[in-house]
Amino acid sequence: MRYNLFHQVHQGLRSLLYQTALEVQHTDFLQTDEAGQALELLQMVTKLFDRHAHTEDNYIFPLVKTYEPSVIDAFEQEHAKDRLLSMLLIESMKLYADADTGEQRREAGRMIQSAYNKFLVFNLEHMLKEEEVLNPIIWHYYSDDELHKVTGTIIQETPAALMQSFNECICNGLNNAEISQWLKTVEQQAPDEVFLQLCQTAEQELPAGRWRKVLNRMTEGGGCVSVI
Repeated sequence: MRYNLFHQVHQGLRSLLYQTALEVQHTDFLQTDEAGQALELLQMVTKLFDRHAHTEDNYIFPLVKTYEPSVIDAFEQEHAKDRLLSMLLIESMKLYADADTGEQRREAGRMIQSAYNKFLVFNLEHMLKEEEVLNPIIWHYYSDDELHKVTGTIIQETPAALMQSFNECICNGLNNAEISQWLKTVEQQAPDEVFLQLCQTAEQELPAGRWRKVLNRMTEGGGCVSVI
């Protein structure tokens, strides 16, 4: 199985999208405390997707653009649309923050839900398209060793606080076997403090039963997966 630059981060972002969708759907926007929790999660969504797009624009798309520029032109246009959808979502959240009456909050909440649903649908389709279209091109022109180096650069260039947020999402987005293999890979390749911090993150994010299963699989074999 080839090394997949997209798998872990996309699974983590999908998990965040699903979690946020339910939070927004369950929120009574007339209740400002409930709305505050939803808005905080939405802010995290826009921040992480903005950083992820930055990563792809600067580290992944150039890999393909050298050989298939028209393909990347199309994906860059999609990123422009994604930024517009993100701006519309942010604007709807600002409207809620500025609302003075219950009716204004109700209408702003409706706008938030509509804007978020459009954002969610677009990004689910966009990530799947990246995996199905870009991976075969990347695998044709680059070795796994070269792609691992790209991953290392991305990790080094990502601010620590954002990296922690991505790791939390990834823990919630992978299955037990993938998490255990991820931890084993980090244990082998990263300093001890990095490995221990990732273990702490996984333990905090996973239900106790899942965490025990992950630990039990840590001694089993398996293929390496992406850590971006």
